[in-house]
Amino acid sequence: MISHTFFFNGPYDDTMALLVEARNYIAYHDASEHRKLSPQVRLQISYESMRVTSRLTQVMAWLLAQKAVHAGEISKAKGASDDFALSGGEVCTDGSGPENEDLPSGLRSLLERSHRLYQRVERLERMVRDEVERAGLTDEDETAERAVGV
Repeated sequence: MISHTFFFNGPYDDTMALLVEARNYIAYHDASEHRKLSPQVRLQISYESMRVTSRLTQVMAWLLAQKAVHAGEISKAKGASDDFALSGGEVCTDGSGPENEDLPSGLRSLLERSHRLYQRVERLERMVRDEVERAGLTDEDETAERAVGV
């Protein structure tokens, strides 16, 4: 069994820190500097900012689902189901961006770190799904066990 502490001491704290940093970057980055850039670069900055936001939102949603599993609010099988799976597809898994010298260095750093975090949580998700599969757990089985107090 994967421990609750493993999930939340590292990835949760890292995600919260990156969320705050990304919010501050997006909210307070000097807009006057952006006005000096070409429309294409400004569009790329907006696109890449949304990529960071998407990654972090997906990761936090998955981590909160795992917290609900640990608290007994949902079953392990439900927490490992597609309902709570990381999504975002190519937007979140695409590692491009940090090498683009046209982007501000702060955004390039956020892109790189959010990508590494997303990949890390993807690996955790695979571990959880594999554990549920090996144990043969289903949401219906776990719901019935909780109902009878097993």
